[in-house]
Amino acid sequence: MKKWFLMVGAAFALVLALAGCSNASQDSAADKKLSVVTTFYPMYDFTKNVAGDQADISMLIQAGIEPHDYEPSAKDIAKIEQADVFVYNSKDMETWVPSVLKNLDTKKTTVIDASKGIDLLDATEEEDEDDHQDGENKQAHDPHVWLSPVLAQKEVANIAAGLEKADAKNAKTYQENAKTYTQKLAELDQDYQTAFKDAKNRTFVTQHAAFAYLAQQYNLKQVPIAGLSPDQEPSPKRLAELKTYVADQHIPVIYFEEISSPKIAKTLADEAGVKTAVLNPLEGLTAEQEKQGEDYISIMQQNLEALKLSIK
Repeated sequence: MKKWFLMVGAAFALVLALAGCSNASQDSAADKKLSVVTTFYPMYDFTKNVAGDQADISMLIQAGIEPHDYEPSAKDIAKIEQADVFVYNSKDMETWVPSVLKNLDTKKTTVIDASKGIDLLDATEEEDEDDHQDGENKQAHDPHVWLSPVLAQKEVANIAAGLEKADAKNAKTYQENAKTYTQKLAELDQDYQTAFKDAKNRTFVTQHAAFAYLAQQYNLKQVPIAGLSPDQEPSPKRLAELKTYVADQHIPVIYFEEISSPKIAKTLADEAGVKTAVLNPLEGLTAEQEKQGEDYISIMQQNLEALKLSIK
């Protein structure tokens, strides 16, 4: 009889132990943060502001790397496949995304196209003159929607909706965080509206054709030296035309960016006898900017101050 009681007691203890392990496992799963992989800086910063402490967020394209030239490694693709959520801007920016999505288990990984529902502008880039014999142009979409504070709000809404889908139990947190951050973006938009409301000179010349959405939003005119890719080099004819344009229109500043070579912009500025200044397309931050705690809003405020040199 004593032996029977001992056996029953041991079995009961085993059941309790297994139940404890099961509960611990469930608690651990409940406490596990959402794993989110983003492509480049604006997607990372928008997602971080929406997710708050509810997710572990990583960024594929690190500081100093030009997103237009980036191709994911096998390790990067594995990170996407293992994530709960994958956030990208658009297939016109991250041109490699469609091929990755073909093999991605979207039941396991929620995919967020941040520019979904935004009408992308058509953009025309001149092909290299050696290949440009028939006078035709190559058509593309301009992906730089995040540079409009208004369209940035739409991207934030898309990201919030995707996070809610992937993690319904924290939906309220994502909604509240998105509302708070959207208000900050609305204030940024108001700053731009106020600054340019009565400007007479509304034209700016920039190295990289990244600011069409910003220009459209505030009734400005962007005159780019190169095309959608900052590494595209203009022809000597284009540079000569721009030199004349800068003189005729009394353009005071030529803008360049920090993570790409400023050589072309500075060459034009030197030939035209005008100054240069940074206009950041926010395709990535430098290591120094990251160290200083800069973010989308602070850089966009710096862009606003830089544009005031031309738009006044």
